[in-house]
Amino acid sequence: MIRLVLLDIEGTTLPISFVRDVMFPYAAKALPALIEDHTNPQVVGARADIAISHPGEDPLKVCQDWMAKDEKAAPLKTLQGITWRQGFEDGTLRADLYKDVPPALKAWSKGGLRLAVYSSGSVPSQKLLYGYTEQGDLTSLFDGFFDLSTGGKKDAASYTEIAKACALKPEEILFLSDIGAELDAAKEAGLQICQLVRPQDKTVPYEGAPHAADLNDVTQKFSLPT
Repeated sequence: MIRLVLLDIEGTTLPISFVRDVMFPYAAKALPALIEDHTNPQVVGARADIAISHPGEDPLKVCQDWMAKDEKAAPLKTLQGITWRQGFEDGTLRADLYKDVPPALKAWSKGGLRLAVYSSGSVPSQKLLYGYTEQGDLTSLFDGFFDLSTGGKKDAASYTEIAKACALKPEEILFLSDIGAELDAAKEAGLQICQLVRPQDKTVPYEGAPHAADLNDVTQKFSLPT
C-alpha cells in the first residue's frame, strides 16, 4: 500500500524549461554582484568552499563554469538559492507548475497520502518553488524535502535513507521522476516507481519503469485518492 509519494521536480511537476530558461539565467545575471557580498555569511562560506576546491581561481568564473556544465556543486547551489529567494520574494519569479500538479497533490494529501520532494536543488530552493507558484503556496502539502545532502539521486542508499527518515517501509513509497537512472536506484532500494513522460519536456520513455503522462495518469495507474 502506498503511503507516501516522493516527487522529483524538473520534468515531473515543473517544466524543465522554467528552470533552464528562467531560473538559471536569473541567477547567472545576479551572481556577479552577489559573489562580491562580504556581509552575507552564506556567500562568504560558499566562496570559502570554492577556494578549497579551486585554489587561486576566480570564484565567479568557477561558478560560471559549473553553470555551463550543469554541475551540481554545493557552493553554486547555495549562491543560486540566494538569488532565487530574492526573485521569488520580490515577485520577479513565480513557478508555473504543470496544471495537473496542484489539484493532484491537494487530492492526494486530502485523501491521506503523505508527500515529499527529492531534488538536486537545495531544500530552500525547493521550498521557494512550491511556496511561490502561479497556483499559490503549496508547501504545507509536503511532509519532507530532501536534496543531495541525503545522497545522490542515482544511489539506492539515498532512497533507503529517505524511507528511514519518513519512518516507512520502502515499498510504501512511490517515487515519481523523469530520469531512468534515478528510478532504477529507487527500485533497487525497494520503492515503487513511475516515470513521468511529459511531451513538453521531450522525455524519452524508459523501459525499466511504468510510465505516466501526468499526475492524473499516476492517480489512475496506482489507485491514488481523487
